[in-house]
Parts: sequence; C-alpha cells; structure tokens
Amino acid sequence: LKKDLSDAMVSPLGNPAMPMKMPFGPKWFQDFDWPMPNLLMAGVPGFEKVATGLMKKTFKNKGVATVEELRDLCVEADVKMVACQMTVDVFGFDQSEFIPEVTDYVGATYFLPVAKDADVCLFI
Repeated sequence: LKKDLSDAMVSPLGNPAMPMKMPFGPKWFQDFDWPMPNLLMAGVPGFEKVATGLMKKTFKNKGVATVEELRDLCVEADVKMVACQMTVDVFGFDQSEFIPEVTDYVGATYFLPVAKDADVCLFI
C-alpha cells in the first residue's frame, strides 16, 4: 500500500516453499528447482536483488501482472484498502508514505469483525 514500491524485494530466505526458478534458458533449465540452502542465500551479498530480478522476469514471462498493476486495478475497482496500524508503527512508517486510497489504519481487533461480515476479504 506504500506509494513507492521501487525498493520492494523478494526474500526467499527462510521460505522453503519458494523454490528458485530461472526465467531464461531452455525449458528443462527453467523448470528445474534450484535447491538453494538458506545459509547460502543469507551469505551472498545482493542475493535479494538477484532473487527479485529473477522473480520479476519470471512473472513477465508468464504474463502475470506486476504488484503495481494489481494495486492499480484494485484502486480502479474501488477496493476498500486498510493498513495495519501496528505494522505502520513498528516499522516507523508515516501515513504520507501510503497511497491516498488507504481509507483506514486499524488493528486486528477492529479488522476481524469487519472481515467476518465482508463478502470477500484478503489479509496480507
């Protein structure tokens, strides 16, 4: 929900459910799951930049919309967007860093009853 997503990175570290895929080369090379141990990912400087670049290229190759495009579609569809106040506070964000379409900054105790009555709800 932040205005500037240019510094958003993919962090495969500690996420065993995210196999590393190559977005280039022959099909067998692209389909191979690269078993990268967490220790290797943690120790290689710039690994998140590499993982982010590979993920963006993979999404582009597969015709998947970018995060920015998906957010724009949500704004166009009048999706009500709320931010987690605790996350904003913990990471020291300022409300001016968020898109103006964020209508509320709330905690889980406020959000859960609202979500319970919603037709569709996505919590990230």
